[in-house]
Amino acid sequence: MNEMFITPIQPISFELGVEKTTKTGGQNNSVFKDIFKEAINNVKTTEADLANKQYLLATGQVEDAHTVPIAAAQAQLAADMLVSLRSAALESYNEIMRINV
Repeated sequence: MNEMFITPIQPISFELGVEKTTKTGGQNNSVFKDIFKEAINNVKTTEADLANKQYLLATGQVEDAHTVPIAAAQAQLAADMLVSLRSAALESYNEIMRINV
C-alpha cells in the first residue's frame, strides 16, 4: 500500500539570479543555461537510444517489441520539452524587450 505506481515529480531547487562558478577558467554558468544543456543532452540520448532499439528490431535482436514504441515516445517527449522550453524563453525575452524603462 505504501508503494506508489507513479513517482512524484521532484521540484527543481535553484535561486533566481544566482550564478554558479565552474572549475575551468572561472567562467560563470547560469542555472538557465544548465537547464537547456540538460534538455539538449536528453534529446540526444533518447534519439540515440531510439536508433539503437530500431536497429535491434530490424536485425531481429529485440526480445520485447514494445521497447521500440516506448523509446519513440520518450524521444518525442524530450524533443517536445526542448521546443516548449525554447518557446517559453523566447516569449520571456520578447516580454522583457517590451518593458519601458
